[in-house]
Amino acid sequence: MRAIVSTCIAALLLPLLGFACEAQDAANGKPIPIEYVAPANPAHQPIYETMKSNRVLEKFQELFRIFPMAKPFGFKLAGCDGVANAWYDPDDRMITVCYEYIEEARRFAPKRVTSAGVTPDDAAIGPVVETFVHEAAHALFDVYKIPILGREEDAADQVAAYTLLQFGDESARRTIGGVAYNLATEAKRTRANREAFANEHGLPAQRFFNLVCIAYGAKPKVFSDVVEKGYLPKERAEGCEEEYKQVAYAVSNLLGPHMDKAAAAELKASLKDWKPTVRHPAPSNRSGRR
Repeated sequence: MRAIVSTCIAALLLPLLGFACEAQDAANGKPIPIEYVAPANPAHQPIYETMKSNRVLEKFQELFRIFPMAKPFGFKLAGCDGVANAWYDPDDRMITVCYEYIEEARRFAPKRVTSAGVTPDDAAIGPVVETFVHEAAHALFDVYKIPILGREEDAADQVAAYTLLQFGDESARRTIGGVAYNLATEAKRTRANREAFANEHGLPAQRFFNLVCIAYGAKPKVFSDVVEKGYLPKERAEGCEEEYKQVAYAVSNLLGPHMDKAAAAELKASLKDWKPTVRHPAPSNRSGRR
């Protein structure tokens, strides 16, 4: 297995570190805790080692220092007994992302670039980055007691999509494209049965359309092909600009007051100008499931 996912995440977040270190001084909250739990499954050892050596959790730790917190939430990577999952626990205020989830994202990535331009790396990286931000949204809702009208999972999806869209056009296209591919393939594997309809999450197909609509509404030129190629129905696309504005307004008014304003402004500027790069580590002698 080529354990590249975490290295790619590190490359994605690397340009934010200079800003984040400055934000640490501006934010008067306590440090955000992080934990790399050594995996029980030997197949996950390359993921653990690569994530830790590239200080991936430290990068999310620094990034979210723009939110000063007296009792901050934290980030954890751990094995989950074979279950590909991620969650936020309000009792210990810890976000856990499973090695199994990172492994699964890579396993379901395409073998080659898709007709929509999604690369194998995009499909592996995008869902993992989005999951960290999605769970961080749950944590922010909890820490700051943010009022939510509607399903919290939908609100977390919207915050994650909004955040990814603050990257430069190329990076936003790649990360959103990777998440969209992941949701589209999950939709093909998911049966719309009673349990699926009862789940607190939307169906994968619904989450796909919501994501690409917000993306198209935010950057119609960058994502014009999602309508031209029929990925997003034209009837839905007509209202996507307003959907994005609604999300942006909510983020500004509900989360904005809790941000360190100077740090957040500098972050937005750094994201807008950044061009993504992907770096692969040297091949490892270790073997794994992929």
